[in-house]
Amino acid sequence: MQVILEQDIPNLGKKGELKDVARGYARNHLLPRGLAVEATPHRLREWEQRQEKEELLNRELEEKAREQAEKLLNREVHFKMTAGEGGRLFGSVTAADVAEKLAADGFDVDKKKIELSEQIKSVGSYTAEIRLHSGIKADILIKVEAEE
Repeated sequence: MQVILEQDIPNLGKKGELKDVARGYARNHLLPRGLAVEATPHRLREWEQRQEKEELLNRELEEKAREQAEKLLNREVHFKMTAGEGGRLFGSVTAADVAEKLAADGFDVDKKKIELSEQIKSVGSYTAEIRLHSGIKADILIKVEAEE
């Protein structure tokens, strides 16, 4: 029996997926608990239309991410921070700081999508990887200088 999942179900699938399950499992467990609905022809058409819309939206998001990746490629972000002996910073540069600098340059990047190669606690050059979309990444260079 085919069902459309209404919720994520461990070992079965994620919300919105079309699954073939045993008739008894569907009638006795999934349907009464509202975990799934029976895949009638009408619901299948709705499901297919929803899948097409999601695919179109995903393609648009992927295209925007590719454009943003091209603009971010080899971009440098500069920080001037107070430092002590040996170039050791008072504090550190975090992904939130990098996201803030990028936002000032016109790039809307979530701090959770910025992956620093290492903790930035001293003066120098570092790289960061920005995950814009599944499979689309951009590397940026972070330069930290001591404040005079």
